[in-house]
Amino acid sequence: MVEPFAVQSLVAGWRDESDGEAWKSRELILLLLRETPYPFARNQFSPGHLTATACVMHPTEAAVLLVHHRRLDRWLLPGGHVEVDVDTTIAGSARREAVEETGVVLDAGSAPVLVGLDVHGIPGRKKEPFHLHHDLIFRFRAESATVEGSDEVRATAWCPVDRFDHYLLPQPIRRAVRRSLG
Repeated sequence: MVEPFAVQSLVAGWRDESDGEAWKSRELILLLLRETPYPFARNQFSPGHLTATACVMHPTEAAVLLVHHRRLDRWLLPGGHVEVDVDTTIAGSARREAVEETGVVLDAGSAPVLVGLDVHGIPGRKKEPFHLHHDLIFRFRAESATVEGSDEVRATAWCPVDRFDHYLLPQPIRRAVRRSLG
């Protein structure tokens, strides 16, 4: 089970004050962790819940793995909700989501690194109102370039860093990829 205190320590240790948006997200994530007993609950819509994202780097090129998100109809990093009965760490949640969505084999010798924080809105649908995802973005390295999409995504693609505009990637993803390369 993911421990909220471990996540709080990880986020509190984020020190990139040069990224004002990530710094604001850091403060919102810490507030969520302090103020709610259920920060991972998918049905907690106010103030939202924690999610985990994988910034999977290509094994040999300066490229990142993207998924075309079925519901949001846009290119994003693989990621999603924490499964409290399955995941033991928040980085493990990001790892699980990447593998489930893309079939990517991740380099077991490379430890995940927190490379981004992003609080963003998710449009409402059916029984879910508009809410916030308090997202932690972790860097992983793929063992090979072989991937295959799942039913959760429309497509997968390796995006070279000079093609961010082609995929209309939001700024938090661009900054996380740059940190992953640096």
